[in-house]
Amino acid sequence: MTADAFLERYGKTLSAPVVLVLVLAIVGLLYTHSLFGHGPVSIGLQAVAVLLMIWARVTFGLRSFHYAANPTEGGLVTTGPYHYLRHPIYAAILLFVWTGVAVNASPLSVALGLIATAMLALRIAFEERLVRRRYPEYDDYARRTKRVIPFIL
Repeated sequence: MTADAFLERYGKTLSAPVVLVLVLAIVGLLYTHSLFGHGPVSIGLQAVAVLLMIWARVTFGLRSFHYAANPTEGGLVTTGPYHYLRHPIYAAILLFVWTGVAVNASPLSVALGLIATAMLALRIAFEERLVRRRYPEYDDYARRTKRVIPFIL
């Protein structure tokens, strides 16, 4: 089975367990005191992550609150942070998590950070497949907008 066929068949179903594993990884970082920054630079980066998350949530609206990958009605959002990133909420999570991991580095915190990153990568793959099907203009948007790091990735 190809990756596309797998995403087509199981993406929506697997997206909820992926979110659960992501939440467990973040709780693990919290439990091991590896989630939050300590100095002005790390706290500043995490504040930027929170602000990006808020900006993305406000721009996308209430329809962004769902646990399973499920494109919603209302059209493709390409304004606000979505003008620069296809997945600003996930970018914010990655920035927050990896800032905490960087300042509290341990083998366990790095492993939990990698698990969180892998779960977000899966979630992105699931969502993009479904959004492409619902919104044909997504391909053009994807060509001109990076996934999670402006101008890079």
